[in-house]
Amino acid sequence: MANEHEASAYERKTYYVSVQAGSILEDPTATSYELVITANEEELNRLQELFEELASMDEAQTAVYGLTPFSSASDKQINAGTDGLLEDIYRLLYELGTDETKRHVATMGLFPEGSLQ
Repeated sequence: MANEHEASAYERKTYYVSVQAGSILEDPTATSYELVITANEEELNRLQELFEELASMDEAQTAVYGLTPFSSASDKQINAGTDGLLEDIYRLLYELGTDETKRHVATMGLFPEGSLQ
């Protein structure tokens, strides 16, 4: 039994991802998605953790902004953490992505040319 679980943990499956919604689905008809990846259980968990971190960061930024709407912090300062996290998400999506997903991520302008290998 343990060997069966270990083998399934490394088995790669196709998933349909919406970064905007923070969703990863096995059924392409369940909702709209932007990107297609193939991932094993460990890779899938890593992506889910990044999405959860992004959602938590969004909530924290909203709360802080609500308390200090006229803060002197620039948009760049406020969004620095979120931007870094989005780069991590898109880098992982590039690594796990289909050829079409890789092309899409590469043309988004998030990464210097040639840095996605």
